Amino acid sequence: VHRRVLYGMNEMGLLSNRGYKKSARVVGEVMGKFHPHGDSSVYDTMVRMAQDWSMRYMLVDGQGNFGSVDGDPPAAMRYTEARMQKISEEMLADIDKETVDQKLNFDDTLYEPTVLPTRIPNLLVNGAAGIAVGMA
Repeated sequence: VHRRVLYGMNEMGLLSNRGYKKSARVVGEVMGKFHPHGDSSVYDTMVRMAQDWSMRYMLVDGQGNFGSVDGDPPAAMRYTEARMQKISEEMLADIDKETVDQKLNFDDTLYEPTVLPTRIPNLLVNGAAGIAVGMA
């Protein structure tokens, strides 16, 4: 889901030097184009990428209540806003130059990258955990 959220934000033009957009808009974009498995998994992923206690280098620049280290939940997606961090832009650099393989999305209408052409070893700097973690 991380890849799809970052790719969706990049496609929306939510770069670090531009304005924030409602999180619900990002979630809708990602769900509608790349990940039709429910909004909670997309929003939870986006929230985690915006929490400085969850990631060493945050990938999403969140504005609003994205939870607390004490376990307080984030605000609903309609109340928060987000854009990419500068480091996320480095993870998507040159994606438009056919640097990685693309595959058709779930309904065969759009292409999405199979991996990100990252200049940053995200797995090493931010780590990974969970049942769905896979390393290619």
